[in-house]
Amino acid sequence: MKHLPKHLRPRWRYLAVEIESWPDAAFDRRAFQREVWYAAQNLLGDTGSAETDMTVLRFERRGGAGHAIVRTRRGETDAARAALACLDSVDGDAVRVRIRGISGTVRACEEKYIGGPPEAPQQRHVVFENADRSATVRDPRYDVETASDGAFVGATALDFR
Repeated sequence: MKHLPKHLRPRWRYLAVEIESWPDAAFDRRAFQREVWYAAQNLLGDTGSAETDMTVLRFERRGGAGHAIVRTRRGETDAARAALACLDSVDGDAVRVRIRGISGTVRACEEKYIGGPPEAPQQRHVVFENADRSATVRDPRYDVETASDGAFVGATALDFR
């Protein structure tokens, strides 16, 4: 079967997406892709989500930080950004999503907006609320583990002075 001529092929745009969650969140590319599809379908409806045709091409996550590259059709970037802004959790884990930029090629998207693997988190012991606690550090953020239920509290360096 022959390929379509260049002027008939779909044109794509690539969104660089920054992902932030609690350090104990355990979700992968497949779960993130599923939530992207659900968010697009809930916001845009069946036809709107089919028009945007959002696909997660690259996904990397370490600790609580990560990034992804999401492909969408040219002309549908505003709808794709709106759908991604509706993401608030993946597999029950709270998540923050931020669009870093839009590019015409995957390579340019990686070079301009991602630039490397997510920073590796560090483990430290900090004094928080007059108790010695374990914290995951992603400068300048500290995710302090609470003693009672194992949940996390977000803090900054100013909270420890």
